Amino acid sequence: MAAADELAFHEFEEATNLLAQTPDAATTRSDQLTPQGHVAVVMDSGGSYGAEDEVESDKAALLQEEKQQPGFWTFGYYQSFFDVDTSQVLDRIKGSLLPRPGHNFVRHHLRNRPDLYGPFWICATLAFVLAITGNLTLVLAQRRDPSIHYSPQFHKVTVAGITIYCYAWLVPLALWGFLRWRRGVRERVGPYTFLETVCVYGYSLFVFIPTVVLWLIPVPWLQWLFGALALALSAAGLVFTLWPVVREDTRLAATVLLSTVVLLHALLAMGCKFYFFQPLPLEHVAPPHQATSQPPNTLPPTLPRSMAT
Repeated sequence: MAAADELAFHEFEEATNLLAQTPDAATTRSDQLTPQGHVAVVMDSGGSYGAEDEVESDKAALLQEEKQQPGFWTFGYYQSFFDVDTSQVLDRIKGSLLPRPGHNFVRHHLRNRPDLYGPFWICATLAFVLAITGNLTLVLAQRRDPSIHYSPQFHKVTVAGITIYCYAWLVPLALWGFLRWRRGVRERVGPYTFLETVCVYGYSLFVFIPTVVLWLIPVPWLQWLFGALALALSAAGLVFTLWPVVREDTRLAATVLLSTVVLLHALLAMGCKFYFFQPLPLEHVAPPHQATSQPPNTLPPTLPRSMAT
């Protein structure tokens, strides 16, 4: 009987002790015994979920470090603002040309992805079109009236570029700062980001590009009609975009802000109209030729006194 006791499988006792310590463990026996001849004990996969989560979190952390935004002094920081395709730019231009109530340009077209590609080229195109059409206006006027003296005015390119770019950057900066300040006064006022504000203003200027070309038509009332329509479309897009932000503010603050936005837009349009399409100054118009060579101060000869009596 002692020999029978010696033949007992003591490795099962070891497995029982392991199972008592780890209830979630499961025992598996392979077809081939381990070198020690014991039964292999394998832990259950119930604890593997935590390990997988840790691995996934490590991968996410690594990817986040790889995609971390570079510093603003590097080229890669600004490269992301120009990462936009043609279809997105055309869709945003279309949205700026067709504003309607309840249609937010930021929410429906930008979708948290503002770009600087469209605003940059819209401002550049508008500046060059203003300068070119301003010079063409003088050329066409000279063809209608040969007495007009025309000389190329290249300084209009510089004036147009400075005016348009300053307006497209400084006005959104002031507006963004004002909304940030109002957010501290009233918590429910949530401003757009600075890039979103610049993007809205940049695309709102697109409607003036075809309008400036139509200003070449030498009909004053038609020029003012085209300018009023362009101003109405552009200003309406700004008002409809800013209204969801300022409607939670006081009525006075919202009215003053939107009125200021429309007034500045109108001043830009009227300033471009009067400066680049102004009537010709006097020094550019040659004086008309006199019909007779007789000097104007020459008096007729006096009659003799005898004939007068």
